[in-house]
Amino acid sequence: MPELENPNVMPNLITFLSSLLQKVAESNDVNRVSQAQKISLFHGPSVPTISIQNYLDRIYKYANCSPACFIVAYVYLDRFSQRQPSLPINSFNVHRLLITRVLDAAKFMDDMFYNNAYYAKVGGIKTIEMNLLEVDFLFGLSFQLHVTPDTFHAYYSYLQREMILQHPPSVAESSLSHGRSLKLQLCLNEEDSSHQKQQSAV
Repeated sequence: MPELENPNVMPNLITFLSSLLQKVAESNDVNRVSQAQKISLFHGPSVPTISIQNYLDRIYKYANCSPACFIVAYVYLDRFSQRQPSLPINSFNVHRLLITRVLDAAKFMDDMFYNNAYYAKVGGIKTIEMNLLEVDFLFGLSFQLHVTPDTFHAYYSYLQREMILQHPPSVAESSLSHGRSLKLQLCLNEEDSSHQKQQSAV
C-alpha cells in the first residue's frame, strides 16, 4: 500500500504495535501460573532489558525489509496465537516471536532479504537459535504463510482505525490475553471461506 511508504506512518505503527504487545505481555505475565502456559523455544531465560518499542525500532532500522512485512508479521503473530493457545505472548517470549515473524515475513514478501545470521545479530541471539526458532514457528503455523490481499487489507485497516483513535485496546478487550487472537474485532480464519467473505466486507 502506498501509504505505508509515508515516512510518518511506520514510526506510528511501530509505536502502536509496541504498546499493544506490551499490554498483552504484561497481562499474560500476571496469568502465567493460572493459565498453565507451556515453555517453548521462544521462552527466554529472563525478560530482555530492551523494551518492545526499542526492539521493534531496532528491527525496523536494521532489517531493511519492506513496511508491508510488519503487517504480515502481525498476521503471522495472530495466526500463531490462534493455533498455539497454550503459548500466549508474554515478556519472556515476545522479543523472539517478533524477530522470527519479521524474518519470515521478509522472506515471504521481499525479493531481497538478509539471511538468518544477520537477523540473529539484529535480534541479539545466536544464529543457531534463530534457525531453531524459525523451524519451530513454521511448524507451529503449519507452514500457512500465504496472506491474501483481502486479509492484508483487513489487518491494515484495523490497525489504521486503532492508530487514528490512538488508544490501544485494553487487556480486558484483548482475546490474546485468553490465548486466542491478537486482533480484536477481526478474528480471521483463512481456512474458513465464510470468514473470508466477511473480511472482504469490512
